[in-house]
Amino acid sequence: MPRAYSLRSTSSFLYSIDQVGFFMKFILGTKIGMTQVFREDGTVVPVTRVHAGPCVVTQIKTKKAGDRVNAVQIGSGEQKAFRLTRAQQGHLKGLATVRYMRDIATNDVDHGLTRGDTFTVSVFEKGEKVQVTGTSKGKGFQGVVKRHGFKGSPASHGHKDQLRMPGSIGATGPARVFKGTRMGGHMGVDQVTVVNLEILGIDKEKSELLIKGAVPGARNGLLVISTQEGKIEIAIEEKETPEVEAEKKEEAVQAPKVDAAEEKPSDDEKKDNE
Repeated sequence: MPRAYSLRSTSSFLYSIDQVGFFMKFILGTKIGMTQVFREDGTVVPVTRVHAGPCVVTQIKTKKAGDRVNAVQIGSGEQKAFRLTRAQQGHLKGLATVRYMRDIATNDVDHGLTRGDTFTVSVFEKGEKVQVTGTSKGKGFQGVVKRHGFKGSPASHGHKDQLRMPGSIGATGPARVFKGTRMGGHMGVDQVTVVNLEILGIDKEKSELLIKGAVPGARNGLLVISTQEGKIEIAIEEKETPEVEAEKKEEAVQAPKVDAAEEKPSDDEKKDNE
């Protein structure tokens, strides 16, 4: 079984699709925390609980319309309307006021989704392999040992205060630091994608996914769960055709009206009944 591995990027959450590919099934979620489940044979498996969806399609982007890629913009979470800007309110006109919005690139425009469609965790299946993208935890300013895995200097004589130092950074002739030199600096808050994670459980009532292993980010962090296989199927409510509606209106018009005076018994009928 292939192992899960991660990809790191400092690009924005507007999916840099040339790096991670195109997707057919996707959903937004927030990380709840880690727990464990037991398989049928009794083995313990660590899992991450993710509250995912429901998501609403807020925009469809196509290259023909002048957009950079063919993409679907989805929104999730609840947000009060007064916290949105005028532009956001206009963008979400007729839809729920969502808290998060992300663009997911698709291979083509034949994905079957339209603005206003809503879907939940039911689009995924147990045992499916997905990839999870999130923002890694911020670790502040870190040295080269923690940030880049440097070994450090030997702990012997002549190395006082040099155990975790970076050492020489190259030639002194150019009198500058070469671009890309590994040094101490800000660590974390990167876009991290962990691929080949298995869905071990789906709770449709609570809108939760149980994903095997760890996912990037802290608790309550935003996650994008996606896969390149399958298709999102929207449950369409059965609506009556215009012909059926017209027939019902005609029947209502042709139905005989009962006069209220005829329904009430007369005084003579009341006496006879008594």
